[in-house]
Amino acid sequence: MPILANKIIFFKKKTPLKVLFVATESSPYISVGGLGQVMFSLPRALKKIGVDVRIFIPKYGSLDEGQYPLETVEKKIKVPTDTEIPEQPQFLICKVKKYTPPAGALSNVPVYFLENKEYYEKRANVYGYADDPLRFILLSRGILEFLKQSNWTPDIINCNDWHTGALPNYLKTVYKDDPKLSKIATVFSIHNLYHQGIFDHRFVSELDFDDGKSPVASFFSERLTKQNFMKRGIIYADAINTVSETYAQEILTKDYGERLDDLLREERTRLFGILNGLDYEELNPQTDKHIEVNFDISSLGKRKANKIHLQKEFNLDVSEKIPVLGMVTRLDEQKGIDLLFPILEILVSEFGIEFTIVGGGEPKYRTFLEEMSKKFPKKIGTHLMSDSILPRHIFAGTDLLLVPSKFEPCGITQMEGMRYGAVPVVRKTGGLADTVKDFKPENNQGTGFVFEKFSSYSLFGALIRALENYKYKKTWNDLIKRAMKADFSWESSAQKYLSLYQKLLQK
Repeated sequence: MPILANKIIFFKKKTPLKVLFVATESSPYISVGGLGQVMFSLPRALKKIGVDVRIFIPKYGSLDEGQYPLETVEKKIKVPTDTEIPEQPQFLICKVKKYTPPAGALSNVPVYFLENKEYYEKRANVYGYADDPLRFILLSRGILEFLKQSNWTPDIINCNDWHTGALPNYLKTVYKDDPKLSKIATVFSIHNLYHQGIFDHRFVSELDFDDGKSPVASFFSERLTKQNFMKRGIIYADAINTVSETYAQEILTKDYGERLDDLLREERTRLFGILNGLDYEELNPQTDKHIEVNFDISSLGKRKANKIHLQKEFNLDVSEKIPVLGMVTRLDEQKGIDLLFPILEILVSEFGIEFTIVGGGEPKYRTFLEEMSKKFPKKIGTHLMSDSILPRHIFAGTDLLLVPSKFEPCGITQMEGMRYGAVPVVRKTGGLADTVKDFKPENNQGTGFVFEKFSSYSLFGALIRALENYKYKKTWNDLIKRAMKADFSWESSAQKYLSLYQKLLQK
């Protein structure tokens, strides 16, 4: 596994390194999940260290142009569709618009938007359509057609997840002889290998299997929906990275490789792991306006007010002494909710804990949590839908933050919770293994409680260890302080990305 050196190699060039991030979302313009947050924070951190960085995403109908006024930089981009059927359009026409943040804005990274009303603006959601492969290869190829005309050419294009895997594919095949585009290097960032398109990659017939090396299908071909652009991004990019070092190692195995482990082992010399970071300016318990009482590591006593507020907000019994467990998560199989089924009632009835959870997802998990909340209305509080503010209340008020994931490429809630003094209980996988160090009572070290086997018994054991140590206030406060001192700032991650980019330019 390649390891990025901390030493940064600088090149003797008068202009700064130019990097273009390509993704389907970027906060604050459009953000569905963690990818949108990364596409806000990482480019900003790179810009702070001197990189000329820009972002390119689709222009969705939900974009508020009153808040983010756009200028048109290309009125007509003709994007080839490669169709051989005369009745189908040979080109799709797009515009490219640009938002340049004003001085003093939270992010000063310029953003390009690919505009096409049929495939972006007339859709209510970002994802979830039968023609998603078409929508996203339109983004990839539209960007390349734009760059052919643009007076700004990146040294590196950093693509993100399967939606943009067609871009390195096109660049190394269709555009390989273009005098301008052929000089651009590509990085393909894997945020979650599980998601490989709109088909189920675990059950693919031999007839539908994509070798990843045949030409990209035409925009309107049925074959397009069966091509695996996660695989193609891995094959054609100059470098591949995942969002934690442990996940980069895990995906080389059959248990985590999602049927791409053989390919990834072949390409392991191009595979790197760089941990995601946190925005320490926005996520700051000392200044956060969304929590009840501000505090820091030297005023932990004030944190109790946030715990009381959380208990009242979820209509639980109010007491500083009751240990409160919290979760902020999607309700799906990956997040380990199943592990709670046999043990949550025991934890509440026998060990006197309270439990709060925020997040939406699959019906079977909603049903379980709703039934438990009805059975223990003063002990279990739920908000079973996404929310932008309530997670901060859980981070600032809960004693323990539960992240028992089946797999976790990076994970961010455990880092957010630690920032706000919530002690994490996590499974040893992916980014969770890289960010949480298991508590060792013999030398009073560690930042949380870690278990290895994906089982309810293992989780239960970790929680009992945590609850026993919760009884010793000095030990517990020391644990909180170590968690809050952990440094997951984007500055460190940005330096590693810069090192990766520079290695590519050396080649």
